[in-house]
Amino acid sequence: MTPEPEPAENGLAAASTGCPAPLTRATLAERGFVGFVPFAGLPHSTVPAGEGIYVVLRPAASPPVFLARSPAGHRKGHDPTTTAATLNSAWVPGATVVYVGKAAGRQGLSKRLNAYRRQGQGRNAGHSGGEYIWQLADSDTLLVAWRTVADPPAGQAEAKLIAEFTALHGALPFANRNRGLLDLRNRKHPSGA
Repeated sequence: MTPEPEPAENGLAAASTGCPAPLTRATLAERGFVGFVPFAGLPHSTVPAGEGIYVVLRPAASPPVFLARSPAGHRKGHDPTTTAATLNSAWVPGATVVYVGKAAGRQGLSKRLNAYRRQGQGRNAGHSGGEYIWQLADSDTLLVAWRTVADPPAGQAEAKLIAEFTALHGALPFANRNRGLLDLRNRKHPSGA
């Protein structure tokens, strides 16, 4: 007899091995994520102004093709272009989610996602997180979904989703370079304290 799946903390069924459910468009929608629009569709979407977390999904299952130069805006003089070797090393085969982000404080989801979109259009919009996605040749097909959060705060919700992704895939999402709040807590103060 096959054991029944056990309920996960997030209300979704987890396999009897304790592994979380795959992070797909369907499972994210079940968790309250909405939108699932391309970046170009964000100005026409009703994105809430409050705190939340967001994900970027790549619907294509094919291996990625990377652009030689990033079209994203330069922030503080930094060229966001990354080497093909770095991008290939960061790629997570089989994953739909390519980035997990948060919008906290006064900025909120609407402003944060607008900045991310504008950064990808070549503007200096103050969103350097997740910049690897702009070197995907099919970045115009990526989908953005969001969910408002109040408890836990956005930083904790982001870190939890990144940790879940890491448990599933053994790596961070493609465009995440840290584990969110978990990494911030583990960083030492510049003074060494």
